[in-house]
Amino acid sequence: MGRAFEFRKERKLKRWGHMARTFTKLGKEITIAVKQGGPDVTGNPRLRALMAEARAEQMPKENIERAIKKATESKQGDFKEIIYEGFGPHGIAYLVEAATDNNTRTVANVRSYFNKCGGSLGTTGSVSFMFDRKCTFRVKEKEGIDLEELELELIDYGVEELFRQEEEDKDGNVTPVIVMYGDYSAYGQIQKYIEENGYELISGGFEQIPNVDLKDVTDEQRATLDKLTGMLEDDEDVTNVYTTMKPAEE
Repeated sequence: MGRAFEFRKERKLKRWGHMARTFTKLGKEITIAVKQGGPDVTGNPRLRALMAEARAEQMPKENIERAIKKATESKQGDFKEIIYEGFGPHGIAYLVEAATDNNTRTVANVRSYFNKCGGSLGTTGSVSFMFDRKCTFRVKEKEGIDLEELELELIDYGVEELFRQEEEDKDGNVTPVIVMYGDYSAYGQIQKYIEENGYELISGGFEQIPNVDLKDVTDEQRATLDKLTGMLEDDEDVTNVYTTMKPAEE
């Protein structure tokens, strides 16, 4: 098992808070995907993956339609994907991904969270070199599948790491899931393999994986850092927060 497995294991498939925030995040990503690749899912692999994720999250159909409509209406403001870099207290690096139609508002909010917790918003490039952007897919595991053989086959498609985990939904049902990680540029060909070989796609997207040793902190330091992370994640413009903090031991 590699770095991506440990990273995902510690994140424990952390969702985006309550259901409303999940739908807001997916809605923005659907709007951006339509703006970039058009509303036809057959020619827009990123949109196809997001639609699969929206179904898995039980996002209402009207929410999806609203997000697509927003992308096609010229009077609507454009959501832009922006990355903010900074340092929390105790030397922990933060990479904050956002989707916003008002960068002035979002950067002011993000800066205030860092300041309130004793950190500072950094400049472009101050933190990003500590992370590698990877594409990631989650698919339902087929019965009788040999993971080692699947991984060997998928290496040619750009998969760098593959592992199995069990996920529990809100009703307590457990589903075996295969998680795949690959280089950012391999997104399209990995998704094509998944679709052509009959796997049920749960989600497809991108994650920032730390490429440095994670830093250990005390319980007291962790409390302050968790407060900062929570403030960032609660902002409606923020989609993902990544840090170089070593997770707490269970």
